[in-house]
Amino acid sequence: MARPPLAELVAPDHTAVLTVELQRGVVGPDAVIAELGEVARARGVLDAAGRVCRAARRAGARVVHATVRHRPDGAGESHNTRLFALLRRARERTGHSPTEDGRPGVELVTEVGRDPRDIEVARIHGVTAFSGTELDAILRNLGIRTVVVVGVSLNLGVVGAVLGAADRGYEVVVVDDAVVGLPVEYGEAVLAGTCAMVATLVSSAELVAAWGDTPVA
Repeated sequence: MARPPLAELVAPDHTAVLTVELQRGVVGPDAVIAELGEVARARGVLDAAGRVCRAARRAGARVVHATVRHRPDGAGESHNTRLFALLRRARERTGHSPTEDGRPGVELVTEVGRDPRDIEVARIHGVTAFSGTELDAILRNLGIRTVVVVGVSLNLGVVGAVLGAADRGYEVVVVDDAVVGLPVEYGEAVLAGTCAMVATLVSSAELVAAWGDTPVA
């Protein structure tokens, strides 16, 4: 089945931008994997995500932030993956998690900003935005049919959000210059080989233009 024109697919009345873990403790100065934040900035991913969020707000589309907020005592966290082992070691080394609630690492990066209309959906465990959270119910209650994904990473979080949204019947759009993975070449392969099978890939300029905005910083 042919997809509708982009402007129709992302009409603001039924579209939400979903930012995935665009937090200081993930891609900022407090990041547990420093290279991820460095690459995201060097490739303009954070700037592109910010442009998308600002354009969405101007157009009247909702912006929803999928974040991680760990408890200071670590209760409820999973410890069954290499990623979680990195987080555990960071806590042991510094005395706190990079994304511990109440600390700077949980805050959104400045490029994305925050608006009173934005909604944050936080989790304390797991690796995907939909798993164990109220994200699906919130989107449905907002009348959302299309989810636009930006953020990190194409290794885990973005892929999880894309597949989670597709599994739940949403139309999914991935902003290809507002996502990244490590190594970069691997992320590009995931975009072409996985995301493109279940989502519409667009650039931030194309998306902003579809909202009738000027694709500038």
